Amino acid sequence: MKVLFALDSLNRGGAETHALDVVRNAGKFGIDAVFTAFGDGTLKEEFESADIDFRYFNRRSAIDFSLIRRLRRVIKSEGVEIVHGFQPVETIHLYLAALGTEAKCVQTHQGFIAGSKNRRSARLISPLVDANISVSKTLKNWLKTEIGLNTAGFDVVYNTVDENRILESEPIDRNEFGHDEFLGGMIANFVATPTKDQLTVCEALSQLFKNRLDCSFIFVGGIAHGAEENYDKCVSICETARISDRVIFAGPREDVPSVLRSLDFFVFSSRVEGLPVSVIEAMLAGVPLIVSDIEPLMEVTNEGECAKVFVTGDSASLSRQLESLLNDPAERNRLSRAGQDFARKTFGLEAHFENLIQVYERIISRKS
Repeated sequence: MKVLFALDSLNRGGAETHALDVVRNAGKFGIDAVFTAFGDGTLKEEFESADIDFRYFNRRSAIDFSLIRRLRRVIKSEGVEIVHGFQPVETIHLYLAALGTEAKCVQTHQGFIAGSKNRRSARLISPLVDANISVSKTLKNWLKTEIGLNTAGFDVVYNTVDENRILESEPIDRNEFGHDEFLGGMIANFVATPTKDQLTVCEALSQLFKNRLDCSFIFVGGIAHGAEENYDKCVSICETARISDRVIFAGPREDVPSVLRSLDFFVFSSRVEGLPVSVIEAMLAGVPLIVSDIEPLMEVTNEGECAKVFVTGDSASLSRQLESLLNDPAERNRLSRAGQDFARKTFGLEAHFENLIQVYERIISRKS
């Protein structure tokens, strides 16, 4: 089965990391993948070095007809059966390129859609494609209630993470972040939209660290355009609480799996999600989780069975759960095992490709 995948940019994020794991492993599951990128990014080198058919086509305008013609040539010359986009902008170009060919078009909805322009694009392309995929059940409901999409025919296919990519990574030297007994972390970019919530984590740490001198914390992630104020608030909270020496803002890093394998606990504080890849990565790494109680995080942690849960936006609730987890080694071990087992079963490569191929085969079998 020949599939043309596309991403608009290759900056490190959940959708991009998921796409990299998919195309790296597609051949093992009978998919002959061609991957196209419309923009640059920090993951470009990893895509180029992967054993895949990688093509870089720079998008120069909102609707780039030159790009569409190039995609169309690939579809025809390679005998592509499926074109698959991970965001609306890619899927619009793929859909137009596939018109008049036998190729079927698939759109994956990855998560929160920011901005009226992006939401209009989602409303435009969703009814036109042959299959829509939501990465979680709760995202499917959100797309219906908040964006107004008709999701009745949507498939749910969870994002995947290649466990070997995580477990084959060497842990970092923890001395880089101090010498404390416990090291916690959160992997997420600072963003301008009300999604990732590092602010609540910083407020909780300022409470927790008053009585605990055996713990450090690392934030890994870049600062998106417009998120500078959110980032500065987090830094200010830590400076005011005099915990800056134990809260490290490490910025974007290329060794996320190695960082995860070095953590004693992982916090994911968020207000809106699709299906966060970093949470799945942490589970596969065997790191005990503490997550906010939004529906997507309940879904990804088996309704909270694989994580400690705190009230979204409530720093006191998070601080209490952190204290409880640090004081309970048996619970840390339980969460580590439960999270790893659930992630392998639910988000492993086998489960993802089985469900994805079912979608592909169904739409290929339809008459044009």
